Amino acid sequence: MTEVPELRGRAAIVGVADLASPTGELGMSGREVEVRMATEAIADAGLQMSDVDAVFASGNYGVSMSIAEHLGIQARYTDSTSVGGSSFEVHVEHAAAALALGLCEVALIVYGATPRTTMKAGQKRDRGVPTSELLEWEIPFGLRMPIGGYALAASRHMAVYGTTQEQLASIAVSTREWARMNPMARYQDPISTQDVLDSPFVCEPLHKLDCCLVTDGGGALVMTSADRARDLPKPPAYVLGASTCHTHLMISAMPDLTVTAASVSGPKAFNMAGIKPGDVDVVETYDSFTITVLLCVEDLGFCAKGEGGPFVEANTLGPGGDLPLNTNGGGLSFTHPGMYGIFPLVEATRQVRGELAEGRQIDNAQIAVAHGSGGVLSSMSTIVLGSEETL
Repeated sequence: MTEVPELRGRAAIVGVADLASPTGELGMSGREVEVRMATEAIADAGLQMSDVDAVFASGNYGVSMSIAEHLGIQARYTDSTSVGGSSFEVHVEHAAAALALGLCEVALIVYGATPRTTMKAGQKRDRGVPTSELLEWEIPFGLRMPIGGYALAASRHMAVYGTTQEQLASIAVSTREWARMNPMARYQDPISTQDVLDSPFVCEPLHKLDCCLVTDGGGALVMTSADRARDLPKPPAYVLGASTCHTHLMISAMPDLTVTAASVSGPKAFNMAGIKPGDVDVVETYDSFTITVLLCVEDLGFCAKGEGGPFVEANTLGPGGDLPLNTNGGGLSFTHPGMYGIFPLVEATRQVRGELAEGRQIDNAQIAVAHGSGGVLSSMSTIVLGSEETL
């Protein structure tokens, strides 16, 4: 018998909230979005702000302390881990461990950003400060970042495995089909593979419609122990598996441009949960670019390495497909405020709860995977959520 790790099923997501707009703009500050998301997620959990004793947030130095202070929370556990878009999956892993160890009782994970509103107001968008490594080894050579790194990965995958631009485009098409059922999605009009190919190159071989959005948005999660979760109003989404791995910071240091750290985090999370890829009912994954999805689908084990192109081209990922993926419309069509990783977790939780509208809701979704990607395919974190504590 396989030994069940101590973390499996010990914690659960019990409250969620997300916010976006079809215009891409919210007309709010990032802090206003964070406060609204925190308040809505706590209400969704059937709890009070005074119940929260742990705060997780990603961004600048001390951001979890700043948010906690603004909300009036004196946290006995705090975490400002920032590894890009996968930060929130890492936060779920850390919160699950803290809850299992009794270090906190109710954890709040929150994110909000308004880059589109900021740019429209004529303010400079905060893209972070480049590290000394990037300043020395990549930026002087003219590689356009971050898209340049993803274009390198796409080019390499095409050269090694024969992947085509049409196959990458099919990912954008499938994602848009899901977005059409999400009233908050930025883009809801249907697109075709040819539409993607006809959109201009941003960094060859990636077209404009291969790239994620720049929008305002935010989200929040509330987590607690499995014992406490049973007594709350809504069905819990139990954390059955969690794992993180990062292989590099700079794209020039990536060991293999066709293999991401999801090849480590995915199998480890699935092993903790006691499942195989074929057991997964729905996947919510990071889609900064179409190549991000293709690499993660392979590395998480849903198809063999190199077979991602034919796999996604067969409309496997869209409505009615064998592997429903990014049922909210993803970062390609729904929203992408800069770090998308909170949204896969919110959507996966709602799938497991069975509370989405007809069309987006996957029938009898018992196991959902939320997967985050940070940096330039650098940091990967995989979370397995289930409707039951054990399978």
